[in-house]
Amino acid sequence: MTTPAAQIVDATAYAQAVEDAVKAAGAYYEGGTSPLDDDAYDRLVRGIAAWEAEHPDEVLPDSPTGKVAGGAVEGDVPHTVAMLSLDNVFSPEEFTTWTASLARRIGHDVTCFSVEPKLDGLAIAARYIHGRLRQLITRGDGTAGEDVSHAIGTIEGLPEELSEPVTVEVRGEVLMTTAQFEHANEVRTAHGGQPFANPRNAAAGTLRAKERAYTVPMTFFGYGLLPLPDTQPALAEQLGESAHSDLMKQAGGLGVNTTATTAVPGSTADTVEQVLARVQEIAALRAELPFGIDGVVIKADLAIDQQNAGSGTRAPRWAIAYKLPAVEKVTRLLEVEWNVGRTGIIAPRAVLEPVEIDGSTITYATLHNPADITRRDLRLGDHVMVYRAGDVIPRIEAPVAHLRTGDEQPIAFPEVCPRCGSAIDTSEQRWRCENGRNCHLVASLSYAAGRDQLDIEGLGHTRVVQLVDAGLVADLADLFTLTRDQLLALERMGDTSTDNLLAALTTAKNQPLSRVLCALGVRGTGRSMSRRIARYFATMDNIRAADAEAMQRVDGIGTEKAPSIVAELAELAPLIDKLDAAGVNMTEPGATPPVPADDNTVDTDGEAQGAELPLAGMAVVVTGSMTGALEKLSRNEMNELIERAGGRSSSSVSKKTTLVVAGDGAGSKRAKAEDLGIRLATPDEFATLIADFLD
Repeated sequence: MTTPAAQIVDATAYAQAVEDAVKAAGAYYEGGTSPLDDDAYDRLVRGIAAWEAEHPDEVLPDSPTGKVAGGAVEGDVPHTVAMLSLDNVFSPEEFTTWTASLARRIGHDVTCFSVEPKLDGLAIAARYIHGRLRQLITRGDGTAGEDVSHAIGTIEGLPEELSEPVTVEVRGEVLMTTAQFEHANEVRTAHGGQPFANPRNAAAGTLRAKERAYTVPMTFFGYGLLPLPDTQPALAEQLGESAHSDLMKQAGGLGVNTTATTAVPGSTADTVEQVLARVQEIAALRAELPFGIDGVVIKADLAIDQQNAGSGTRAPRWAIAYKLPAVEKVTRLLEVEWNVGRTGIIAPRAVLEPVEIDGSTITYATLHNPADITRRDLRLGDHVMVYRAGDVIPRIEAPVAHLRTGDEQPIAFPEVCPRCGSAIDTSEQRWRCENGRNCHLVASLSYAAGRDQLDIEGLGHTRVVQLVDAGLVADLADLFTLTRDQLLALERMGDTSTDNLLAALTTAKNQPLSRVLCALGVRGTGRSMSRRIARYFATMDNIRAADAEAMQRVDGIGTEKAPSIVAELAELAPLIDKLDAAGVNMTEPGATPPVPADDNTVDTDGEAQGAELPLAGMAVVVTGSMTGALEKLSRNEMNELIERAGGRSSSSVSKKTTLVVAGDGAGSKRAKAEDLGIRLATPDEFATLIADFLD
């Protein structure tokens, strides 16, 4: 969808728009802050460009349309070759128009494009002399930039020494990954500073900081390789004649980090259709990336095409940025709600001034816990940076501290449980009502009865409320002691509905241990983790006997999670005893208990025991809609099937993935599997492979 331009009605509004854009760009490129988010800035600049197109004689010299991005900051280190920015397109139609214009310039259609993610950071030039990193320079105004060589040694992916003693300039983007951004804010706030609003601002501010009492790491991705005046003539000639894709391979060979190491590696495409397909693939992977991207960069790959196309004063004519919908916007924090979950966790939720992000109107966002609110120094009335991409739940990155007016108010934390008024356990970062699951019994029971847990047909939310209100059920185990007479006494419960519910409860008693464990809702576990625990220990008795050390032997349970799982299982002991007494199954079919720790046999987490299973040792991802014998299975049932057959289910494709089951409509996960050379199977092929495990 094309980003709409800001409406500019007259020369006065135009002059104000230019002033606003210059101030916003200056604030961002000088200190990593800006009163405008990316989307608002793009709309402003497009409005300025539209007005200038109709009034070419009234263009102001400060207009951002004629300047290199970053030009607000003057530098004193001249660039050997102008360090330009990129023009933008926002839709397939605009991109197609650009390719037609490029074809007219060079006299033929482009036969090879390079396609790379547009990284959301700060452009720099890194100068290597005889293989040693000697100088870092920002883009500046495109002709000269700032010397930021003090940052050498703090940027991952930008080695201080190349693998060959060559004299070259590497150009690329400095950014912060999500993990680096979180770390930077922790360090920054610990030193009394305000948290950065987002990773891009953090990278821009950190790169320029010279006298801080601390350093935080950043990451570099190269996107250009060119000669310097002292480069060997043969190498300089080779660099000038190489295709962009070959230059990136050469940069990687020298030890420089490029997108080739990521889930969205740079690639080439022969046609406009292939480019647009790759744009969609990168966009689909955006939410899963550990760093921010705001678009896709498309270039004529061949050096001769770039030379024939030439460059303007602001941007090359052979490259374009295909901007993706904004996933970050600035809005205001109006209120904080405190909600109690099914396990008694008291979770804060931000109420926002409505803002549209990535096609959706956002009014709520995640706040992790009270400690997180304190660390980010959030206040009611703050302007906040909100992030959302695809299906990712919106979250607040940080307050935009430089927009504070002084009228903001502190956020009040609850002193008692907001649901039942009981005391609050604040011993952990996530606060919890001391009544635990009983605080929100209806939510706890509704979850336990769900399809992916005990699958009790006929026990929906309304029926659970009715049972709780009637005093018939005080915990999960009470469901299995309900009598026919008790149910018939309830409103809207006739003979048929009563018998059906009793039959469903009887069926639920025979569910595998993994589903019983999941129904208990132990914090730190979900469907997948419950299956792993159940398959590892085989029986509830073994699970309850496990200490933290034994629990850590289960794949995916670390030193922090293990003690809390063990403690919560101990807390649930009375309920588990009641479930056992009611006849609920406490074993996992097909699972074998682990070898005792004092046995000489090596504990292989069940690998040796299941070595003959068809999916033994395999990590399997399911994507798209299943057909044939698998058509009626939910995603959770597919994952259960995978694990019964000896495999490990996963929700994301990586180099560790062994097999991807790709059904109808499989998109980005299938594409990533193809890029990584991972084995693909259709639903029918997979059904044949695990036929012995299908009911």
